This record gives sequence, C-alpha cells and structure tokens, in this order.
Amino acid sequence: MTFVDIMTDISRYAIPAILLAIPAYGFFKKVKVYESFTDGAKEGFTTAVTIIPYLVAMLVAIGVFRASGAMDYLVKAVSPVTNLIGMPGETLPMALMRPLSGGGATGIMSDLITTHGPDSLIGRISSIMMGSTETTFYVLAVYFGSVAIKKTRHALPAGLIADAVGLVTAVIVARLMFG
Repeated sequence: MTFVDIMTDISRYAIPAILLAIPAYGFFKKVKVYESFTDGAKEGFTTAVTIIPYLVAMLVAIGVFRASGAMDYLVKAVSPVTNLIGMPGETLPMALMRPLSGGGATGIMSDLITTHGPDSLIGRISSIMMGSTETTFYVLAVYFGSVAIKKTRHALPAGLIADAVGLVTAVIVARLMFG
C-alpha cells in the first residue's frame, strides 16, 4: 500500500469521524451541543456584520492589484528566487495571493488544478500551500480592524515569516512525497 493510498483512506473517514466525535464528546462532558452551536452561530453573525466594511475594502484592493497587471510583474521579479527552491513558476501566483486573500488563492488553486490536474506536482504543491499558510494581510485588515487594533506590532512580520516557511515547506514536502 502506497502513501497516497493510506492518505486517501484516512481522508475518506476523517470528516465523518470528526462529525461524530464532537457531539459525542459534548454528550459525555454534559455540554448542550445544539445550544452551544446556536450561540456560536449568533456570535459569528455579529462578527460577520462587523467585518463587512473591512472585507469589502480588502477585496477591492486585491481586485485592483490583479487587474492592474501588478501580479504579473511581481511574479516575474520573484521567479528567480523560487527557482532556487524548486518551486514551479506556475504556483507563484498562488504563493503571492495566499497572504492577501483566501478566495483569490482558492481561485488560482482551482485554475492550477483544472489546468495541471489534482495529482500533478503543481496541484499538490498548491493544495499544500493552501493548507499550510494563512491570509496574513486579510487577518490584519479585517480582524484586527474590526476590533480597532491599530498597532499590530509583530503580527505582520511573524505572519509573513510563517507564510514563507509554509510555502517553502509545501514545496519540499510535495517534492519528497510525490516527486
């Protein structure tokens, strides 16, 4: 049995196991699971209403960045560095978009997977990138802005360093495990 077969079997049962485990854990801990869920949903709705202005501003900025052609220039400028770590040039837009927007990165990843296939090295690298990095600028703009945090201190450098480590690790892991 190959690594891919093992991962396929694990992923097939992971979500149903989680969906059963959470209510079971709550039952044994005597937590009112449904009430807790609805309370959390109410808080989530309040948060969503609070962050809408920040979300709209961020999405407009990302749209302008992509539509202006700045993304293409940035990809050309950074590609010599990515070639050193063995990162395919096709995944560079995904790596650059991920810290800005989860939705934009999902769109780019979807295009890569449609073009190259989900089991291609490019498809796997982009999928690992999606799971191992964060939307750093989105978090700073939307979440920090919604609670009026003005001084982010080390949040931006720490987030960008974590994203860089996640990107490099995604390339290394994909190349080691999937060739």
